Amino acid sequence: MQMKRKVVLCRLSKSFAAITAAACTAIMSCVGYYGQALPDRVTTAYDSKLTFNTLLQITADELSTGKTAYSASSSGGMVTTRDISLKLFGSVPIKDVKEETVDRPVVAVGGYAFGIKLVTDGVMIIDMKNLSGCCPAKDAGLKIGDVIEEINGEQVTSNSQVSEIIKNSGGEECSIIYRRDGVERECTLTPILSQGSYCAGMWVRDSSAGIGIVTFSDPQTGVFAGLGHAICDVDTGEALPLSNGSVSEVRINGIAKSEKGQPGQIMGEFVGSNEGELVTNCDGGVYGILDEYADFSGELYTLGFASEVHEGDAYILAQIDNGEPQRFDISIESILSSDSEHDLIIKVTDEELIEKTGGIVQGMSGSPIIQDGRLVGAVTHVFVDDPTGGYGIFAESMYEYSTDIISVSREEKIAG
Repeated sequence: MQMKRKVVLCRLSKSFAAITAAACTAIMSCVGYYGQALPDRVTTAYDSKLTFNTLLQITADELSTGKTAYSASSSGGMVTTRDISLKLFGSVPIKDVKEETVDRPVVAVGGYAFGIKLVTDGVMIIDMKNLSGCCPAKDAGLKIGDVIEEINGEQVTSNSQVSEIIKNSGGEECSIIYRRDGVERECTLTPILSQGSYCAGMWVRDSSAGIGIVTFSDPQTGVFAGLGHAICDVDTGEALPLSNGSVSEVRINGIAKSEKGQPGQIMGEFVGSNEGELVTNCDGGVYGILDEYADFSGELYTLGFASEVHEGDAYILAQIDNGEPQRFDISIESILSSDSEHDLIIKVTDEELIEKTGGIVQGMSGSPIIQDGRLVGAVTHVFVDDPTGGYGIFAESMYEYSTDIISVSREEKIAG
């Protein structure tokens, strides 16, 4: 009898040890996941408390070794910065991060369609071709996606200018200054005679135009944000380097509905004069300054920070005809990890929008996402295999890009 008790106790002990080991492994896996998924910096408002919309409870404790700093923000408010420790279940350390507490920004939400005209800073190589068995551009070390800035000391801004310089080279070597991955480089290209004219065997692009949605604007500064993603070359997929650009009103002529495997698009034409200037084309969208009388903004909304966004019901504002922007219901399906290329996965649930457009179409990029009465994001991409779904970007990220524009503008004025 005593032996049986010992055997049972031994088995219970082993089971308990196995359960404990499994629990520890699970907790450490969660710590590792949240350590990657959660950002290294979080923003809160003075009128709210830091929370995390995660499945498991995560708390934030101020580090006793950290220091609280106070500074002015680019919009003129006060920023309080402190070091905090994120913990799982209030006790298991995940990682230390910086918390910035600010006055909650207020912006004029858009939803209006607008036309974008962009002139590149230099010309981008979009294709290459062999001429008489060789390609001078490729032989010079150039690649598709490179941006040519100068040829023989002359700054180039158009494909016709590049063609003229090469054609008049007489076959002599041409000194090329170009940019690749943000790094300026130099090479020598020797044009060859092909069909009676000197050629380089490359095709370049110098401008682009399209339609998008204004996400928000700052009623005090006139700075606006739109698209939520960069304007990219259709052939290379690379972001077009901005030299200058403008925005204008558009007349929507119709919509090609999205279908599985074939995203649709808003079709329209530019009307009226320029309504503003483009300043930046970057991963977070297009940004610029609206003219004094431009009318691309609607009601004022407070900004929702990334840490406040959660899975569940939301809606977007989008102009899909020549009327005012309309409200369409969506669901935020997932909040992606901080190291992901995208921030949100969304799904259109509004039957009216699905009936009219098939879901998300090209030209709806930048549509503001509203949740819990705050601007929390913008639509950026459509899923090709399911156009009712797509990606989004946090409004907080777009707001940070827009405040950078204000800072740069102030610095330029001071320098001037």
